[in-house]
Amino acid sequence: MATYVLIHGGAGSAWQWHLLDAELRGRGHDVVAVDLPCDDESAGLAEYADSVIDAVGDRTGLVVVAHSFGGFTAPLVCERIRVDQLVLLTAMIPSPGEVPADWWAETGHERARREQAERDGRDPDDDDPIATYLQDLPADLAAEAMRRGRGQFGTPMLKPWPLDAWPDVPTRFLVCRDDRFFPAEFMRRVVEERLGIVPDEMPGGHCVQLSRPRELADRLESYLAGHVKSA
Repeated sequence: MATYVLIHGGAGSAWQWHLLDAELRGRGHDVVAVDLPCDDESAGLAEYADSVIDAVGDRTGLVVVAHSFGGFTAPLVCERIRVDQLVLLTAMIPSPGEVPADWWAETGHERARREQAERDGRDPDDDDPIATYLQDLPADLAAEAMRRGRGQFGTPMLKPWPLDAWPDVPTRFLVCRDDRFFPAEFMRRVVEERLGIVPDEMPGGHCVQLSRPRELADRLESYLAGHVKSA
């Protein structure tokens, strides 16, 4: 049995993991899904990591799964407590000393996003959040996801990412092939440049934890099995 520690992205909540949570618990695992203090103006990345570590408590056998902006918090957690495996789910990858607000320009995100929209025949100026993040969800679930959105203060974006290097923890990256916000081609490049690894891929948009929770759970279990075998 593993303890899956699920870290949501910007303006998100633990609710975004509820379908994956049920899948993992049904397979005998423990799950810790954290509400980061993203609606607290005083909270930065250190406080985000604190909230995760406090929620974990004395649990062991940790597999941290970080989505989107959660990629800035997860390595800080791995640096402070023992984590068996880190899985980045279509997540932002920080560089040492990088200010999170600069990540977009430094990775060339906006150009990549617009080019992908044009290749898909979509309007690159369309900022409808459902079309961007939730296009592969049933309408009722997409509407509930929008209702569950939270405020996101910019505080964690302002200070340089504090680690000198990536933490010494086995790391996997999962690209979502139909992600309109972080296009797959863009993420493949960023993963290679910043982590030096080849990412795995699965179908689905930016929020596969909602659109494909069973398939995502299968992926996580395969990573766990591979880690146990090689440990």
